Amino acid sequence: MYRSRLEGKLDENTLEFLSSISDDFQIAQYDILGSQAHTLMLLENKIITKAEAEKILGALERLKKENFSEKSEAEDIHELIESLVIKKAGKEAGGKMHTARSRNDQVALDIRMKIRDDVNIVCFFLNEVISTLIQLAEKHQNTIMPLYTHLQQAQVGLFSHFLLAYADALFRDLDRFYVAYGRINESPLGAGPVGGTSIPIDRQFTAKMLGFKGLVENSIDATSSRDFVAEYVGNSSILMTNLSRMAEDFIIWSTSEFSFLELSDKFTSTSSVMPQKKNPDILELIRGKTAQVIGYQMAILSNLKGLPSGYNRDLQQIKVSIWPTSKIVISSLIVVNSLLKTMTVNEKKLRQAIDGGFS
Repeated sequence: MYRSRLEGKLDENTLEFLSSISDDFQIAQYDILGSQAHTLMLLENKIITKAEAEKILGALERLKKENFSEKSEAEDIHELIESLVIKKAGKEAGGKMHTARSRNDQVALDIRMKIRDDVNIVCFFLNEVISTLIQLAEKHQNTIMPLYTHLQQAQVGLFSHFLLAYADALFRDLDRFYVAYGRINESPLGAGPVGGTSIPIDRQFTAKMLGFKGLVENSIDATSSRDFVAEYVGNSSILMTNLSRMAEDFIIWSTSEFSFLELSDKFTSTSSVMPQKKNPDILELIRGKTAQVIGYQMAILSNLKGLPSGYNRDLQQIKVSIWPTSKIVISSLIVVNSLLKTMTVNEKKLRQAIDGGFS
């Protein structure tokens, strides 16, 4: 193992404690892409030979087809991929792949590439939900309903007006992700462990190859900052909070007491001993998963608040909050969009609620 001290290998329990391999499989393909770009840059700047580059690139290309989800004794995905490249390309060539690069700028690169892709996926499904809300609003421009303050009837309004309120909120979420993308889309590669490298590399070359708009120019900032992660998960927390509020409205309005709308059987479940019940489990889980994402945000900020400058191993624990956040946000948007398309609005009940109150 590459981090073992000269006196001997790490204790087995210590290795298990240190290892992030189980959390790293999400960024395996990004690590390969980053290594390919880095190898081409080394070749372009005559730091390695063409023959060496061909062996490294060939090994990396073959690794794209491998399954990295199996248990490994490697400390992290970066060590695993490097060891496999050395095995496939030979020590003389494969051993040079890591030239002028540190795990510190390498992992920062992989995380930025992963989050960059996740932002694009989130924005796609956000657009889908916003479009569905707008389509529903067009359909219900004449559907009268009570509007509430303090959960008490306040004024007479339209169901379309209610739907567009959430469309506007989600559009602000979309804008937040769009703006954050520009800050995420900067390459840290070439920053080394903390102070760069004396080897004549070309950081712009790798940045352009990997589709970044520019560089994180300060090497200390590039390797030790994770504010872009906090921003991504923070934006996700706000988005999930908006979805949770929508879920709460629909949960209340789908009760027999309100009956303003009915959810499709595809997005509800029955009780184990009361088959007549129609439980809004999907919406309840959105509320619960929102709390989970907010927890990830708190974990990230708590991790970052006391770190000194430069890379610290605490940063390893931030990764475990990113992957589930993306999964929760994307899956929530998908199910909410389908739920909106299939729910039935009870226009008669909405009208009756107004007639029975003092709106």
